[in-house]
Amino acid sequence: MRLLALLIGFAAVISISCKKKTSGGGGGTPTPTPTPAWDVNAIRGAWITTTASTALDSRDNIRQMVANCKAAGINHLFVVVYNNARTTYPSNVMNNLIGKPILERFAGRDPLQECVEEGHAAGLKVHAWFEYGFSSSYSASGGAIVNAKPNWAARDLAGNLVVKNGFDWLNGLHPEVQQFLIDLFKEVVSNYAIDGVQGDDRLPAMPSTGGYDTYTVNLYKNENGGNTPPTTATDANWLRWRADKLNLFVKRLRSEVKTIKPTVLFTISPSPYPFGYTEYLQDWPTWVDSSWVDAVLPQCYRYDINAYTAVLQQQKSYYRNPSVPLYPGVLIKSGTYTASTGFLSQMIQANRNNGFKGESFFFYEGIKEVPSWFSGQYPFIK
Repeated sequence: MRLLALLIGFAAVISISCKKKTSGGGGGTPTPTPTPAWDVNAIRGAWITTTASTALDSRDNIRQMVANCKAAGINHLFVVVYNNARTTYPSNVMNNLIGKPILERFAGRDPLQECVEEGHAAGLKVHAWFEYGFSSSYSASGGAIVNAKPNWAARDLAGNLVVKNGFDWLNGLHPEVQQFLIDLFKEVVSNYAIDGVQGDDRLPAMPSTGGYDTYTVNLYKNENGGNTPPTTATDANWLRWRADKLNLFVKRLRSEVKTIKPTVLFTISPSPYPFGYTEYLQDWPTWVDSSWVDAVLPQCYRYDINAYTAVLQQQKSYYRNPSVPLYPGVLIKSGTYTASTGFLSQMIQANRNNGFKGESFFFYEGIKEVPSWFSGQYPFIK
């Protein structure tokens, strides 16, 4: 009996040993988890807006948005706080101006505070993104702001409100307009534990057809021997004079923000240069050269890899101060368009090949559509 028992026990040991060697989930050699190739210190951002998105419409939606972004490898959230003459947080500045403290659909809530709390709980950085900047409204004849402050409107040579691509514009050179935006930035930095603030292709900016309002014309005369501004909107000296005024605003805005919270990241996502300069008076190379921004994220939004690579390399040619990181803005979704996963891989590979270690995606809803690419391919492109 003892011999029989020993034989049975020996057979059992052999059987267990064989199972361990052949089983994929047992005690054999585990499959190693690939290590992401990305720079852990680089920005991998996503823009979160109110247009064509319900991401901010409830606390649960915000929690899910944060979870989706974290799973996608996103580490910085650029959350809209101001667009179309409304804020996504209760604002005394806006309430004093137009009698509306917050976008109506968010009444009784504070989506910005919810984003800060949920984002930080997940280990993500949260930036306040001033999406509309010096644009007052979209196809609304200037909207509530121009209605309250008609002298804030940008005017073209004919004296009409400046409208470009449907956006109605304020005069970004007017001191009261500048102070309004500064007050919004200071309100957010003072009241929220945000990690950054961001302007974009509308802050600081103004279409180059603007500048013919009474205030700006008189200022130009005072500084140019009584001469009136050139009637050609793209006259080189006229472009330079107005762009320099916006450059000074960048410097001042940064100083005001940093005085309140020195550690806050001050970034801008402008139109590509030189298009942004001739069309919107945006001189981002000067901002970077002068270290007035902590990072610049040019909007390299294109629909094929040849066009994307061309604009990327164009931006690189104007990038001269490596102490200020450049992170390309990547278009993943616009309207019914969503970039293919193959095109996404090509764009990120182009970024890495050109020395750019991170990027930000416009916008969040596109990230939701290709989760497998973000988890399976994005981390390993080098």
